[in-house]
Amino acid sequence: MAKEQLAYDEFMKGLWRENPVFVQVLGLCPLLAVTNSAINGLAMGLASFFVLLGSSILVSLFKSYIPKQVRISCFIIIIATFVTVVDYTLAAALPVIHKELGAFIPLIVANCLILGRMEAFASRNTLRMSVADAFGMGAGFLFALVSLGAVREILGVGELFGIALFGANFEPWVIMILPPGGFITLGVMLLYFNWLEEKKNKIDKQLATEDGVN
Repeated sequence: MAKEQLAYDEFMKGLWRENPVFVQVLGLCPLLAVTNSAINGLAMGLASFFVLLGSSILVSLFKSYIPKQVRISCFIIIIATFVTVVDYTLAAALPVIHKELGAFIPLIVANCLILGRMEAFASRNTLRMSVADAFGMGAGFLFALVSLGAVREILGVGELFGIALFGANFEPWVIMILPPGGFITLGVMLLYFNWLEEKKNKIDKQLATEDGVN
C-alpha cells in the first residue's frame, strides 16, 4: 500500500500541486503558440505526454548504464527518438493538425519540462515512480494546454473542438486567437491558481492553529 500511495502522490503532484504550467511555469513556448484552439492543445498535449512517458520509462530502465558524463546527450537522443515517432505518426494520420502544429512538434526535444524530468526524476528513481511522475506531469501539461485552448477558442471563435456554441449574434473576441490572447488567458489562469493556493494555505494555517489550541 505504501508504494501505491507514493505513486499516487507523485501523480497528483504533477497533475495539480506542482502543475508544470500553472505552478512551475514551464513549457510556455508551445503552450502560447499552439493553443488558439482546443484540438491543437489536445494534440500537442498528447504528443508531449507520449514523449515524456516513453522517455521516462527508458531513462529509468537504463539509468545504471548511462555514463554520467554523457547523460544529458543520452537523454536528448532518447527524447528525440520518441519525438520522431510522434512527428511521423501525426504527419501520416492527422496531416491537418500536423501542419497546424508545425515546428513545435520537433521542438518538444528542447522542452525544458521533459528534459528536466529526465534529469531530476527519471534518472534517480525506480520505474514505478518514474511512470507515476510522467503520468502526473504529462496529464498536468495536457490539462493546461486543453484548458487554455478551450478558453481561447470559445471566446475567440465561439466554438469548442469545432462545434458552434453560440448563435449568430455572438461577436467573437478575435484577440483571443491572436498571440496577445494567449498571454491574457495564461495570466488570468495563473492568477486563479495563485488565488487557490493562497486560499488553501490560509485554510491549512487556520486548521493548524485550531489543532494547536485544542
